[in-house]
Amino acid sequence: MGELEETTVHARVDDLHKQMIQWRHDLHRHPELGFAEHRTAARVAELLRNFGLEVHEGVGGTGVVGVLKRGNGPKSIGLRADMDALAIHEANSFSHKSIQAGRMHACGHDGHTTMLLGAARTLAEDSDFSGTVAFIFQPAEEHGRGALAMMEDGLFDRFPVDAVYGMHNMPSLATGHFAICPGPIMACEDNFEIVIRGKGGHAAMPHLTIDPIVIAAEIVTALQNIVSRSINPVESGVLSVTDFSVDATRNVIPEKVVLRGDTRSLTTGLQQHIEAAMERIVSGICAAHGAVYEFKYTHEFAVTVNSAREAAIAANIARECVGTDKVEAACKPIMTSEDFGFMLQQKAGCYVLLGNGGGDSGIGGLHSAHYDFNDEILATGAQFWIRLVRSQLAA
Repeated sequence: MGELEETTVHARVDDLHKQMIQWRHDLHRHPELGFAEHRTAARVAELLRNFGLEVHEGVGGTGVVGVLKRGNGPKSIGLRADMDALAIHEANSFSHKSIQAGRMHACGHDGHTTMLLGAARTLAEDSDFSGTVAFIFQPAEEHGRGALAMMEDGLFDRFPVDAVYGMHNMPSLATGHFAICPGPIMACEDNFEIVIRGKGGHAAMPHLTIDPIVIAAEIVTALQNIVSRSINPVESGVLSVTDFSVDATRNVIPEKVVLRGDTRSLTTGLQQHIEAAMERIVSGICAAHGAVYEFKYTHEFAVTVNSAREAAIAANIARECVGTDKVEAACKPIMTSEDFGFMLQQKAGCYVLLGNGGGDSGIGGLHSAHYDFNDEILATGAQFWIRLVRSQLAA
């Protein structure tokens, strides 16, 4: 990209920055939960039509896809942003805080949507690329079901793309910095529920009972050995028991205890190992005490795995945007989860992390009641999308 062309891209996005802030603040004030993003989707569709794109609504429920074609180029690229909010009551007091009690954009999806809208508007005015761009606005990422819903509704059959890219803000990363890596960048998430059934009775006569609380406590302790003692230390795994539930009365040993929690891993093999090891431990301990159990284990999010070629492309585009010193092209994976991983099971692509500033900017962490997206990076994200399209669909 020439010096004049580069200056033009920066100037055009900067001119759009104030408009993007207005879009983002409007979305932040009106958060909607997964598969209920009706106002958000309608607003996205309205803007895309105003930009001159071909717009498809109701994809996978409340998903929206905007299609932009230029020239006769055969190549195509998909760019994805998520739209849903979280069931959190916002603790901020700024003017654009949520007007919906118990709902807020606590993960920055309002910013992701806005950056992609900014890129769509700028690219709609361009004739400097040849090919097709699919702007994918996805519902229900927080559920882990939105990407699957869109794909089950024929997303990649109706809107074929050679590769698909996604982006997420990261408060722990310096403002405007990028982090990218080939291979796994985010973990899968699995949920479990373990029901232990013993024999209840009077707390003064424990010898006549099979105490499920004692059994459950032993299980919780033993489960920690899976990560610390049965997994190679160079691999990454997490197992967290997050709920220990019992219908308790002060002087009664209960019949039943329920344990719930989640696990994280970066490979399918490790995911399978954790599941099998958990049930083996639960089965053995319950059998030793004469109790019975139920074990439920569900796969909620897939591992987000970047393809090597697309990760290299994304890193080069990021360097063009912000300079080499602000791009980490081989970052360490993180153990949070992202349903974009399901899209990367079907298509080559890359998931990119963009620094949101974190503590230095006063922005809370993701899923915090004090979180807000950093408007400073709206232009940076839009520039990344614009440069990526113009690079991959060069006229």
